[in-house]
Amino acid sequence: MGEPADRVSAIRRADPATMEAVVREALPGLLRTAMAAGLPRDRAEDAVQAALLVFVERAKDFDGRARASTWIHGILVRKIWEERRVARRDGDHDDIDRLVDNRFDADGRWVRPPSGPDEALARGEVRRELTACLESLPDRQRVAFNLREVEGFATDEVCNILDVSANNLGVLLFRARNGLRECLESKGFEGSRDAAV
Repeated sequence: MGEPADRVSAIRRADPATMEAVVREALPGLLRTAMAAGLPRDRAEDAVQAALLVFVERAKDFDGRARASTWIHGILVRKIWEERRVARRDGDHDDIDRLVDNRFDADGRWVRPPSGPDEALARGEVRRELTACLESLPDRQRVAFNLREVEGFATDEVCNILDVSANNLGVLLFRARNGLRECLESKGFEGSRDAAV
């Protein structure tokens, strides 16, 4: 399920029109993947830009066995993991004072009080709750879920991007789905007892 030979050839010689088409096709999914990995928008855009730069620099190495977007997603995921390792090493943590200031006013009252599940549904905030639950998942589970369920990549493509076996991907997706179910149920949303595999 790779690229046609003529497109591979055009990518390998960095044909401007082909390169632009590949980037335009991949860009929305790349940004969603970076943000699903928990990066704020500005850092997600930086990671996507870095991945695209590597793609352009290494276009001559593209062999076409995978789709170009799969190859670029693989580069992006490696960039994200690399950034996470550097952040952990450098102690890049959220400032607790900033978090408290954003949630409470000077008198210690909620700026925006939490609401019950019925109110959240009434205001159409299911998506926000789902996003929060997704963000609570471990990085690899969140990215695997996003690539497979949101971006719609085939199992073999996700395995290629994340450099995992199909069995390992199945475990990541199973845990992600169950984690989402448990998180949503803890917020008052009803679900089945077991996540579908």
